[in-house]
Amino acid sequence: MATETKLTIPSNAETTEPSADGTNFSNRAQWLRAAVLRANDGLVSTASLMMGIGAAKDDAKAMVISGFAGMVAGACSMAIGEFVSVYSQLDIEMAQLKREQRLPQEGLPNPVRAAMASAAAFSVGAAVPLLAAGFIKSHRVRMAVVAAAATLALAMFGWMGAALGRASVVRGG
Repeated sequence: MATETKLTIPSNAETTEPSADGTNFSNRAQWLRAAVLRANDGLVSTASLMMGIGAAKDDAKAMVISGFAGMVAGACSMAIGEFVSVYSQLDIEMAQLKREQRLPQEGLPNPVRAAMASAAAFSVGAAVPLLAAGFIKSHRVRMAVVAAAATLALAMFGWMGAALGRASVVRGG
């Protein structure tokens, strides 16, 4: 006879207690996770696009223009996706409030703010390889600098996310 293991998840009240200085790191984790994810997405996708163009063509202008186009397209994609996602969440929460016949409280999701934050975080990540490639003439050096800058920025974004969430910066980096 097999025994069943039950996973007990603490209630929301237990996981969202503020720290001694009043900061609630569980609430911070939601937007922080999204910001780090979008910045990493912008960094990796733009660097990859630029490295692909750079491997096919020894032209700094083509590499930077393709990276800029990737940044704009990716930021728009992230913003639209985040808007739709958060608007769906807002609809669900409003429907629940209506069923419970309660008035909306502060803290409801804001689709426009979420979309803008996603686009901004993606653009910050995408700016790293663009800036790394923008000022280097030598093809080989430019490719190496983009790869190195992307690698270093990934570690820095992980470190910053961990530091803001008061988690292990070594593990985050």
